[in-house]
Amino acid sequence: MDATSRPAVVIDNGSGYTKMGFAGNVEPCFILPSVVAVNESFLNQSRAPSSKANWLAQHSAGVMADLDFFIGDEALAKSRSSNTYNLSYPIKHGQVDNWDAMERYWQQCIFNYLRCDPEDHYFLLTESPLTAPESREYTGEIMFETFNVPGLYIAVNSVLALAAGYTTSKCEMTGVVVDAGDGATYVVPVADGYVIGSSIKSIPIAGKDVTLFIQQLMRERGENVPQEDSFEVARKAKEMHCYTCSDIVKEFNKHDKEPAKYIKQWRGIKPKTGAPYSCDIGYERFLGPEVFFNPEIYSSDFSTPLPAVIDKCIQSAPIDTRRALYKVKYPSSREKIALIFDLVQNSF
Repeated sequence: MDATSRPAVVIDNGSGYTKMGFAGNVEPCFILPSVVAVNESFLNQSRAPSSKANWLAQHSAGVMADLDFFIGDEALAKSRSSNTYNLSYPIKHGQVDNWDAMERYWQQCIFNYLRCDPEDHYFLLTESPLTAPESREYTGEIMFETFNVPGLYIAVNSVLALAAGYTTSKCEMTGVVVDAGDGATYVVPVADGYVIGSSIKSIPIAGKDVTLFIQQLMRERGENVPQEDSFEVARKAKEMHCYTCSDIVKEFNKHDKEPAKYIKQWRGIKPKTGAPYSCDIGYERFLGPEVFFNPEIYSSDFSTPLPAVIDKCIQSAPIDTRRALYKVKYPSSREKIALIFDLVQNSF
């Protein structure tokens, strides 16, 4: 059987999470944190000054360093249980920062998780809207020369977000995609399936900033959360309980009048002592996503709200595409942040 008779492999690499699976599936087969854990002891041995006496030991250490690594949740678990494993995040702010770690990550994705032969499948990878051509070339070099794939297509994830809504009754490939990832947020105008590159806008607030803001709010309120577990609790609170609101003052009043209805509780176990603990998740539920619409509550460095960025993005696009871009807006599903685009539409 040739590659055309087998489903293509789809890997969506993000700063926070990677989603992978096969074409035709309704959902990804695996969703993993984009992190690699490498045994630091082997790396240090392989980098030591070489001599004829220890050449074989260095070679063996280098081989072991190439084999003894983990990705995703396994990598996080190894780093907690052992000090010899060093965590590396290959993607930062939507761009590949460590190509060696990225190649190892793809290797584990293909052989350990998807369990497929890369020579028997076409591959679809994603990239951020402002990725440099050199990065795309290096991705192709790794895929063709290391994994020997028969075919590769690298798509901008914003275009794929539009394609995900493509049906026989609705064939709209024009719209504005707000791609809110863990490390970067982009506002991308797409006309007839093509990205208008000159009009792309970036926002220095992303999913990780929302998590840090929720963590800060819970810490200032004095919630009983262990220091080493506070970021993870804030991330879970964001993914499970956060929502956006049309009127922030009304939302405060709702929480104050009926706290039992709106305040959620988080229960966990302290990693060091094993003792149970609980904390309340209150105003953080709507104040977290609010940083996109009122960024000054989080940082004074950036104060332009999301509706104004979208408006600026569309106004900088060619005039014959603006009417269609104002008509349709699509949220990208890269991060579990619920952005209500009625808010954006009402702001115009």
